[in-house]
Amino acid sequence: MADADLAQAERQALCDLMMTLGPEQATLCEGWNADDLAAHLIVRERQPLAAPGIVLGGPFARYTARAMDRLIERHDFEELVGLVRSGPPRLLRPADGAMNLIEFFVHHEDLRRGPPRVEPRAGIVALEDALWSQSRRRFKMLTRKLSDVDLTLSDPVRGDKHVGGGDRPVTMVGSIGEITLYLFGRRSAARVDLVGDPAACAELSGGRLGM
Repeated sequence: MADADLAQAERQALCDLMMTLGPEQATLCEGWNADDLAAHLIVRERQPLAAPGIVLGGPFARYTARAMDRLIERHDFEELVGLVRSGPPRLLRPADGAMNLIEFFVHHEDLRRGPPRVEPRAGIVALEDALWSQSRRRFKMLTRKLSDVDLTLSDPVRGDKHVGGGDRPVTMVGSIGEITLYLFGRRSAARVDLVGDPAACAELSGGRLGM
């Protein structure tokens, strides 16, 4: 299955789950319920002036937060979910797989694993194969703020992949889905083990991750 098809499948599954659980369902994103998550996804795809705050922080993040609040004020939850479900906008569709596969996997798990916690999904081999193929480029960026950590990802099915460039070796062991959640900041929910230099493991478990 192509990455774009997998991204669409994750999008639709997330939207179905949103409608099942409702707008007040908590997520793994601290302070966000399902309606906040829907608004975030709409801003990311449909409001280019507000989207930079997702990454840049500071005054940009405040502008993004206001854009999300306006969406929640102006649309009921079903409308918000409908906007997410219908995406991406036409101009972004050629990049759907590259742009949205990891994003929608992570946010689907944000909602699935918000309280009460549930187990990781089984039977997602094609999805995890696609995550694995995208992992090197994306994860190098996510770990670039760590100091001198030489990171290797070790998936028991797919083997090892080196993504770090430091001198202190750490191996992160787990399925690529769990590794993805960990490196996108969902450390408490991700089922991984860290093996290697103790100081480097401590930095990876508590240091800054992200763009």
